Amino acid sequence: MTNPEIVILNGRCITFAQPNITALAVKDGKIVALGTDAEMRPLAGPDTKIIDARGQTVLPGFIDSHVHIFLGSAELSNLNLRGLKGREALANAIADYAATHPGDGMIVANAALYDILGPGEETTRWKLDAILPDRPILLMAQDLHTGWANTIALEKAGILHGAKLPEGNEIVMAPDGTATGMLKEFAAITPVMRLSALGGRDQLGIDTGRNPSPAATPAQRAHDKEVLLKGLHHCARQGITTLHNMDGNVYQLELLQELDDEGLLPLRIEVPMLLTNSDPIERIDEALEMRRRFNSEMVWSNRVKMFMDGVLESYTAFMLRPYPGKPENHGEEIFAAEHFNRACITADKLGLQISVHAVGDGAVRRVLDGFEAAQKANGKRDSRHRIEHIEVISPADLPRFAELGVVASMQPPHAPTGGHFGLAPVGDILYPDQLPHHFQWRGMKDTGAHLVFSTDWPVIPIDVMRVIRTAVSAGPIWTDSPDPRLSLLETLAAYTCDNAWVEFGENKKGKLAPGYMADIAILSGDIEATDPEEIEGLTAAVTICNGKITWTDGTLA
Repeated sequence: MTNPEIVILNGRCITFAQPNITALAVKDGKIVALGTDAEMRPLAGPDTKIIDARGQTVLPGFIDSHVHIFLGSAELSNLNLRGLKGREALANAIADYAATHPGDGMIVANAALYDILGPGEETTRWKLDAILPDRPILLMAQDLHTGWANTIALEKAGILHGAKLPEGNEIVMAPDGTATGMLKEFAAITPVMRLSALGGRDQLGIDTGRNPSPAATPAQRAHDKEVLLKGLHHCARQGITTLHNMDGNVYQLELLQELDDEGLLPLRIEVPMLLTNSDPIERIDEALEMRRRFNSEMVWSNRVKMFMDGVLESYTAFMLRPYPGKPENHGEEIFAAEHFNRACITADKLGLQISVHAVGDGAVRRVLDGFEAAQKANGKRDSRHRIEHIEVISPADLPRFAELGVVASMQPPHAPTGGHFGLAPVGDILYPDQLPHHFQWRGMKDTGAHLVFSTDWPVIPIDVMRVIRTAVSAGPIWTDSPDPRLSLLETLAAYTCDNAWVEFGENKKGKLAPGYMADIAILSGDIEATDPEEIEGLTAAVTICNGKITWTDGTLA
């Protein structure tokens, strides 16, 4: 064997393949050998880069199985309101940002709390006008499913007096026939987002799944690629080597493919085809064309994404029972049962993977029913269909995941113990008997279901270590709730080899083994020796994707 390009020594290696490994060698984008330092050191030649891991953890690169790359990338340049509370604090943040960004046609502010103005106080256009009357502003909730705009933004977007929208989307109207400023779900938000520097192009993959119309100009494409590249490098800094995007269109795939062709893509990414409730079933054929055009190891498409409901905070999560505080409201069932079943049967028959956003117990059941309908129509196959989030589930549906082979794709930091969201009010949004079945990743795994972890960036920061810390150390959410905690190795698997499996890549990535892709993360410490409560303090010291160093903090490489 010719000399490897990289040799890593003195590592605490978690391989998910073989024990007692301290060193490995990389050549031509693959892991070519593993063993002890004494075995690997002689493989190095004069041009080999030697990385001394200094006893720190070496493991497969993280695979974040649920992100929104274009939205997250755009958010890095927006006003960040995460954790901010109070009218005065909001006014000061907006004033400071407006003064330092005079050229922004519209200010987009992210991660706004639903009660950012104060407990029980609704955010309206009139209240935003009092803060910024003469410049469009859009506040986006941290869950991305709700926005609030001031009057000038609504006027410029042409929706001050409402608009016809697909079912499940709403421009909330006041008694006087004008919009209050509250916008629920993506089709309501997109008209305002078109006023932004990106012209709403970042929103299309989660709203319609269509390409920009009119088509993006060369200058716009170049700008959008710069935005995406910034976000991709941000992910690489976390030790991430693969992303599963959860919205998509051909436009995103083209931009990512161009970055790869230019040798600039720092990680691998899969992008789905988005099917909305207003699309004809025949549109699923577009997913086949996306799969045909984009099928490399760096950029590919093989999945259909759908939304079944919204979120608990805006009472749009689809529930089996009415919300206790809103007895007339079950939430939004975005797809009718028959329509959804037909979509599942069609996509499954074409050999496509399916992933569906489902937060409420009603949404989870409807998605499981759709996957079951596909099995009955097409026969059972190794489909690895996924349900995303699963924040509330009926105990009767828990064993159906393993029975149907459905993957549970969950985000531990979305739980109240994750530090980003509070507990949904009991007696208003949740019934007391729903609490034991709220964010139960341990209970899901104990049924034998496949479980994978992610962040849902930019809903929460793309912080792998917070996901791991929450999963291994955060105890019961409620006094009488079961303990959701997993072991460290179970959690790491749910972010590496299990996520490789869910993308049908288990024979080539997600492990440190000969012949596997050289996608590797070296952490800033020994995670197995770190107190579980302190794991969040670890970072990625080195990230390697496809045999190339894509991030280093400078301490090791």
